[in-house]
Amino acid sequence: MSVKHPIISVTGSSGAGTSTVKHTFKQIFRREGVIAASIEGDAFHRYNRTAMKKAMDDAGANGDNHFSHFGPQANLFDKIEEVFKVYGETGGGQTRHYIHNEEEAEEHGTPPGTFSEWADFPGASDLLFYEGLHGAIVTDKVNVAQYADLKIGVVPVINLEWIQKITRDKSERGYSTEAVTDTILRRMPDYLNFIIPQFSETDINFQRVPMVDTSNPTIARWIPTADESMVVIRFKDPAGIDFSYLQSMIHDSFMSRANSIVVPGGKLDIAMQLILTPLIHRLIEKKRRAC
Repeated sequence: MSVKHPIISVTGSSGAGTSTVKHTFKQIFRREGVIAASIEGDAFHRYNRTAMKKAMDDAGANGDNHFSHFGPQANLFDKIEEVFKVYGETGGGQTRHYIHNEEEAEEHGTPPGTFSEWADFPGASDLLFYEGLHGAIVTDKVNVAQYADLKIGVVPVINLEWIQKITRDKSERGYSTEAVTDTILRRMPDYLNFIIPQFSETDINFQRVPMVDTSNPTIARWIPTADESMVVIRFKDPAGIDFSYLQSMIHDSFMSRANSIVVPGGKLDIAMQLILTPLIHRLIEKKRRAC
């Protein structure tokens, strides 16, 4: 953790909704005049698309049918830790981009499924913002969580997470239900060992819970809407959180535990704005005083 160079980390698995949270942070940064150096978790995968397929095939040939993007063999955990550490100490560092599609390929000048070159963060920044799979990872070799000043978990209940992933991968990537299901099964050990434990490290978790039947994710025709969901917001340390104010501002919200408030799914964005804005102000104010 660093007062002079704060780090915000948003972590959640593929299809969990971290991109939505990232959008809300961008809105806050823009409105509050905060300059963020942004890094994406996909930049720290060990393999490009072609090499990852070969690594998976090789692992399968050796009896390992659970090689996945969620685990340490397919990621540069030490590089994430290094970037967080260097930024916390200096306010600088390097990142790269994983190229997902043709639009990004045109922007970065490298084909889809590959990485751009490592490059320095452009210009001075107020804080570092990470969004991806492993923003609070702790293993016997690395401890990324120790360097982040504000850690956010995005955690849909498991069946909803699967529905979101199946729907996205079928509609956007052309995969079959069977192919996506195979991916979910292959990732399960790494999900249990390297994704779930991070949510004990996070400061705030946003967990979306559908209010409709999601008992069989493989046959769901659509993702439950925000209005068909509630969001459980859990604070690791509720001290300083004005729950009465939040309840007065968010209609139909209620406290489920002393450290948790439940809000309608359609109110998630306003809830995040109300909760996160003062926390970002606090980080920036501490930074300015220290500098």
